[in-house]
Amino acid sequence: ESEKGEGVEVVKNEPHEDPVHGAGQFTENKLPSWARAVTPRIFYITEKAWNYYPYTITEYTVRSRLAPQCSFLPKFSIYIETKYEDNCGDSENIFRSEKILGDHEVSFLDIAFDEIPERYYRSLEDPRYFSSAKTGRGPLREGWRQHTQPIMCSYKLVTVKFEVWGLQSRVEQFVHKVRGGGGRGGRGGGGHPAQPDRAVLRRSSATCC
Repeated sequence: ESEKGEGVEVVKNEPHEDPVHGAGQFTENKLPSWARAVTPRIFYITEKAWNYYPYTITEYTVRSRLAPQCSFLPKFSIYIETKYEDNCGDSENIFRSEKILGDHEVSFLDIAFDEIPERYYRSLEDPRYFSSAKTGRGPLREGWRQHTQPIMCSYKLVTVKFEVWGLQSRVEQFVHKVRGGGGRGGRGGGGHPAQPDRAVLRRSSATCC
């Protein structure tokens, strides 16, 4: 968090009980000022998260300050389900969802060797060169998913909704690219196991697992 408004403002942080997933933690946040700055003032962004590790839910919603008077304004939301498993990403349909059994594309997100935009690159966070003094793990080499231990995979089911005719598919696929195609970013360092992601893309929504 940040006193200058650069961090996330926590609105709620409280225990939460789910009949299926059990005891967890619920948080509701206001996004930092830099994120709000790129959103027109008639909209606001909320982030809600339910943590029942190893299962979590995160929801980002953009809403109109004028609603319901201006119901014609577009509605945009990203709903992310995440499951963590101790494997290299070989669990099929981990969410047991009929929604991802149709037309979709599966891809792995390699935290070490996927290309990322130069402006996001940090050499100190590059798993290809980082070595943890605490755990003795790293750096990651080609084929690391097959021979690295311990290893954990983050499976993400991301549903994107954008209610504007003619732009829906383009926006949803763009979000999939931005949200799921980050590649290297420091994950797998420190005391955590190396962690690949799996990605699934459908036409009407983006699914990252």
